[in-house]
Amino acid sequence: MADIEVDVLIVGGGPVGLSAALECSRHGLTSLLVERHAGTSIFPKARLVSTRTMELLRAWGLQEEVERAGLPREDSLAVGVGTSLTSGDLHREVAPIEEDAAQSPTYAYICAQDVLEVILKRTAETLPGCDVRFGTTMTSLTQRDGGVTAEIESEDAVAQVHASYAIAADGARSGIRGQLGIDVEGPPPIGHMISIMFEADIADALRDRMCALYFLRSTIPCAVEAVDNDRRWIVQTGYDPAEGGSPDDFTPELCTRIVREAVGIPELDVKLVATMPWLQQAVTAGTFRDRRVFLAGDSAHVSTPQGGFGMNCGIQDTHNLVWKLAAVHKGLAGPGLLATYDAERRPIGERTVSESLTNALITFRMMEGELTMKEAISLQAGRRSSEGLVLGFHYESTAVVPDGSAAPAPADPYRTYVATARPGHRAPHVTVHRAGARMSTLDLLGTGFTLFTSPGSDWAGIAGDVAARTGDHLVPIELDPAEPTGAGLSAPGWSDTYGVGRSGAVLVRPDGHVAWRTTDAADGHHRLTAALDTVLNRAG
Repeated sequence: MADIEVDVLIVGGGPVGLSAALECSRHGLTSLLVERHAGTSIFPKARLVSTRTMELLRAWGLQEEVERAGLPREDSLAVGVGTSLTSGDLHREVAPIEEDAAQSPTYAYICAQDVLEVILKRTAETLPGCDVRFGTTMTSLTQRDGGVTAEIESEDAVAQVHASYAIAADGARSGIRGQLGIDVEGPPPIGHMISIMFEADIADALRDRMCALYFLRSTIPCAVEAVDNDRRWIVQTGYDPAEGGSPDDFTPELCTRIVREAVGIPELDVKLVATMPWLQQAVTAGTFRDRRVFLAGDSAHVSTPQGGFGMNCGIQDTHNLVWKLAAVHKGLAGPGLLATYDAERRPIGERTVSESLTNALITFRMMEGELTMKEAISLQAGRRSSEGLVLGFHYESTAVVPDGSAAPAPADPYRTYVATARPGHRAPHVTVHRAGARMSTLDLLGTGFTLFTSPGSDWAGIAGDVAARTGDHLVPIELDPAEPTGAGLSAPGWSDTYGVGRSGAVLVRPDGHVAWRTTDAADGHHRLTAALDTVLNRAG
């Protein structure tokens, strides 16, 4: 018998693994998270929290805390290009938040990973069913028909763990992915990089030019990231092993010189905090699943940092996966539902990785002088706004019931998001009024299925009957598409945005993606039951 028995073993305590633990608790699964490092990251490896991830943090009750810990939103969206941070040729441009504001109750934010991890870890440690153990290494993992068995080791103990499933959130050099023999697909590494974290009093010098990210053509081309827009900053530059370069070249003296040239103040008082070498690459695992083990985050897909997609894509992996694990584990779904994780998330991972590579190549062209300052800032700021990618992605799998409609086809699918409730897409945000308060349709979604419909239709009663018969967690919510009257829930125009009229209904999955929709209630009991059976892979 195992020393520890849980529903889900999570390997890796970064933002992806911690998000998986939060989701497990929300869906009633017990989890054990092991992380070999003694504490959370001291290096702010990722900083951008995308609009979709901010929506998830909002659902977890963490949006306000993350915003307090991050940069002011205007600074979060600004990009600068120039010779140095203080040079006269620095151009600054802000992504157009006003164009995207109507698409979500929140928006992208800069919150450094080292700070975000503390918030996620502290939250996970307080949740029922979560066992979070840092300073603990998984030393072996085997699979069998009933689940997975692992051995874990900490400073003072060795234990055997049995779990029904395992989530590998152990990073770009995933030992679990290697053990499973899963290859990655993509181009060779496109750059050997070094990040130099430093502290310096330069906020006053940058008061009118604050940005989240600067691309600089200094003597040593580099990028500068604002960690707190006060004292903490990061310079990123590259080296070429083919020409004899290595991380060892970056002595304290060289790092100080790079920082001073990037800032543009020759005698700047610089405190070097740490350096971190890393590979700039864009690869995707050939599969995200091996039986009862699921890859998430960098173990499944590695993006270049340009665009800030990697952490966000990984967090959304767990949001897609955990509700499916819970449904199968509780006997509410057939095992085929788990196959939809790879079917749905791997295409999204591939597209995200590809877009990050496009961003990286733009940066290379800029650093090498192929683009003018004006061209560079226009491209960089334009690519900073990526709501088409972040909100507009959709799933195609057996966990979605298609309705024959075509997906939106905006001219710029990276930049432009078109709201649609076509099955497979994220349920659109529509403002909801309740007793004088404003909220979002997204705020009404819970951990089960949600059925949006209008008052006066038969769908609320149908949903209650179907839920009672199937045992599914299904919540009908009636939204009045008319202007607010002070009673009930009013969401003006929601039925048009969702494409169902006053007699239809939209079934939304626990991960916020539309599973099925209809424009009428004819034969409603049978069709809603059939939709749930299809999505949950229930035979017969």
